[in-house]
Amino acid sequence: MPRFAANLSMLYPEHSFLDRFEAAARDGFQAVEYLFPYEHDAGELAARLKAHGLQQVLFNAPPGQWEAGERGLACLPGREPEFREGIVRALRYAEALGCPRVHVMAGLVPAGQDRSALRATYVENLRWAAREAAQQGVNLLLEPINTRDIPGFFLNRQDEAHQLLSEIGALNVQVQMDLYHCQIVEGDVAMKIRQYLPTGRVGHFQIAGVPQRHEPDLGELNYDYLFSVIDEVSAACGWEGWVGCEYRPARGTEPGGTSAGLGWMRS
Repeated sequence: MPRFAANLSMLYPEHSFLDRFEAAARDGFQAVEYLFPYEHDAGELAARLKAHGLQQVLFNAPPGQWEAGERGLACLPGREPEFREGIVRALRYAEALGCPRVHVMAGLVPAGQDRSALRATYVENLRWAAREAAQQGVNLLLEPINTRDIPGFFLNRQDEAHQLLSEIGALNVQVQMDLYHCQIVEGDVAMKIRQYLPTGRVGHFQIAGVPQRHEPDLGELNYDYLFSVIDEVSAACGWEGWVGCEYRPARGTEPGGTSAGLGWMRS
């Protein structure tokens, strides 16, 4: 089986955020990820990781005004100073948490904007950010996201993400391959794992059941098979990354809800 990281933004909603570290460790997770760390002091988060023997393997760079609906700044012309400030802040947290990966959300396509201008901004922003991140050994991740969950998101397909990597031209920029989004947008998930994982340009996986984004054993994807594909290809190409569990537990905030739904991981 692959190595799984608990996404603390979605798992364990029955606990307060800071108590989710302990809950994840109790259930056997050795690593965690989440959307954003910035509401909490980096020292407090580092202490939680250390206390429960956990690795921080991923979080997101600041996305702009999240509560106002923004979902990243990387592709938005005119927002470059704010984007750069966010990357600097994210790298400070990455250093404090010993985190080797930061996801940089592309952003939403503004009405009437030319996609070619957005793409040029995206590429230049990531080239700058990659140089900053390389100084402390951090990889930046691009994630294709489906437009049902985030209407208007700039980046949606695996092939487009890999084309962007070639254009950006930085080895520390990789793809965050979320199999939930991949299935909704394109399907043929197993063959895409076989195609892209051996390239060395997939930095991280994420999983959730399709279509309701619950546990991976609920829905149309056969994750037992997909995990065997990841294991097989990883053994052949030497990939040693993590699979983030970014799903909403079907039992929600019921007592023991998240833990009760982890049978898929223990089978």
